[in-house]
This record gives sequence, structure tokens and C-alpha cells, in this order.
Amino acid sequence: MTEATNAVLIGKKPIMNYVLACITNFHAGAKEVSIKARGRSISRAIDVAEVVRHRFLPDAKIKRISIGTDQFLPMDSDEGTQGGTNVSTIEITLTR
Repeated sequence: MTEATNAVLIGKKPIMNYVLACITNFHAGAKEVSIKARGRSISRAIDVAEVVRHRFLPDAKIKRISIGTDQFLPMDSDEGTQGGTNVSTIEITLTR
């Protein structure tokens, strides 16, 4: 499997939906699963990682946590102008 297929993108669904996606990736043979979230979903991503590690796969370890910021420009602005919205991002990589 490629790394792109092992990414779980966190949104507004219940936490257990994303936990099931992570466990499914691991049972399909993935060595790593990446949990990605932006903005208000960051806390849900952390909850997913912890539920996977503590409740379902105790042998899963956190390999890497990456944080960053994405900047979204308004639709009517030029590329060179300042302004826009900053949104925090997180990527948690679990390995087994």
C-alpha cells in the first residue's frame, strides 16, 4: 500500500468511524497510518490516535507528530497580496 492510501482524514463524523478506518488499514497490512486534521478537528484526531493506541491496538506507537499552518487566500485576491485565513494542521503517524 502507498502512503496516500494509509491516510485517514479527520472531519466531523463520530470518532469511532475514524478509529475503524485506522484499524482497517493496519489489518490490511499497513505498517504506518497517518491521521490528518485541520482546525477544529485537531482534537478529534488526537482522540482517534489515543483510542486506537489504548483500546484497540496496544502495540501501536506514535512515530511522528507534525504541526503546521495552512493559509487560505480569499477567492478574489491575487497571489502576492497579504490577508487570508490561517488554519492549524496536525499529522499523527502511527506505526505498528
